[in-house]
Amino acid sequence: MNTTEADNAKLAGAFWQALYSRDWQKVAGFFDDASHYEDVPAPDRGADGARAITGRLRIGLESIDGYRHECERIVAQGDVVVTEHTEHWSWSSGEQVSLPFVSVQVIAEGRIRLWRDYWNLPTLLDGAPGWWLEHIMQFDVEDFERLADGVPPPTSIPAAGDTPGN
Repeated sequence: MNTTEADNAKLAGAFWQALYSRDWQKVAGFFDDASHYEDVPAPDRGADGARAITGRLRIGLESIDGYRHECERIVAQGDVVVTEHTEHWSWSSGEQVSLPFVSVQVIAEGRIRLWRDYWNLPTLLDGAPGWWLEHIMQFDVEDFERLADGVPPPTSIPAAGDTPGN
């Protein structure tokens, strides 16, 4: 790995630390107006620009209680960094899911210009609570930039062990 590749791998590692700390200001600093983020299996087209990317991330991640990251490996070749990792999510209503990812990032001029996440949508849908899915589905691409500074909380979150109608 040459110096540029080592720097790119280090930048990706620092990004993951900021993301899993939910330090949104730091997260935004890894992107610029030319950046694009896409959850490949998700139905939307992703987010463009630092503010929209931060907003999109906040929609999904602010309302989960536990958010742990297990990094298997980070590999850099040229301007491309690939991270194999698992995210462990838990919600206050008791649900938990472990979601394996492969993330591909293209780095240019010290910024993540392209970030694509590859993961299994059924794994998330089978493990996530219905209230959370309803919450995230109320937002669209047009909302992402507006929500960079914060996302309204879900309107109702059942307590652990409660199910709708109880």
